[in-house]
Amino acid sequence: QVQLVDSGGGLVQAGGSKTLSCAASGRAFSETAMAWFRQAPGKEREFVAGLGWADTIQYAENVKGRFTISSDNAKNTVFLHMTSLKPEDTAVYHCASRPGIVAVTSESEYDSWGQGTQVIVSS
Repeated sequence: QVQLVDSGGGLVQAGGSKTLSCAASGRAFSETAMAWFRQAPGKEREFVAGLGWADTIQYAENVKGRFTISSDNAKNTVFLHMTSLKPEDTAVYHCASRPGIVAVTSESEYDSWGQGTQVIVSS
């Protein structure tokens, strides 16, 4: 498994931007696919964005064009840069990792999770 520490959440106004970070340790980054999920109050956790090796990237439809997932491989860190934030983006955001080189959208495929970081978007 991988140890993940995610951070960067907080309060932001609608239309604003915020960047989340996820520092990983415990497994070679080149053998790991990373993703961000989120869980809003009263809702199930949902896939947001995923990054596999060779920069294969996936986004949920409701964040395409607004969110960008990227990585700093030298620092074993994954980022989620969020722009044009909406109140419906309010959630606890978790990074996750899975062995392999392809990020998938199913949370059951991930074996390690960060503790979560809260993002609140005010209208």
